[in-house]
Amino acid sequence: MSTKPEFYANEIVIPDGISVNKDQNLITTNGSNGKVQKDFTKIHALIEVGKERITIRSYGNRKSDFALVNTVHSHIRNMIKGSTTGFTYKLKIVFAHFPISVKIKGQDVYIENFFGERSSRVSKILGNDTKVTVQGDDILITGPNIENVSQTAANIESSTRIKNKDSRVFLDGVYIYSKA
Repeated sequence: MSTKPEFYANEIVIPDGISVNKDQNLITTNGSNGKVQKDFTKIHALIEVGKERITIRSYGNRKSDFALVNTVHSHIRNMIKGSTTGFTYKLKIVFAHFPISVKIKGQDVYIENFFGERSSRVSKILGNDTKVTVQGDDILITGPNIENVSQTAANIESSTRIKNKDSRVFLDGVYIYSKA
């Protein structure tokens, strides 16, 4: 007969050059690449920030508590990685006949001449730190927050989805091909 531990805990070592602050359950990481904030107030776990490590503890010992601790651990690890190196998504513009042009205006990406359409398709850029650049047939999305970068890439990809046609034949669109 085995006994379960009273709670689950997981630790993250804070690397050099990163400062982590906690205000109630709002975690902020600052690094050379930028600042990332995330609100953990609705998470039912205890987060303790020390000088060298962050400890995440659950209040129970069930599978869901174990999963919650590991999820928060992954979120904070991604915040630290974003503050140091950042995240980059690469998208490829693919067209067969009508040349697609992509333009960035403010916090929007305009996809023009998609399938010869007169109106341009628009997708949102999330976050103030997310940068989108167009280089030939490639679109580069970079930023410190993985959620904003990945959702911006998904917005661009889904705005060029073709409906009521065979997707094996009509391959025009913008597709994610690299995540780093």
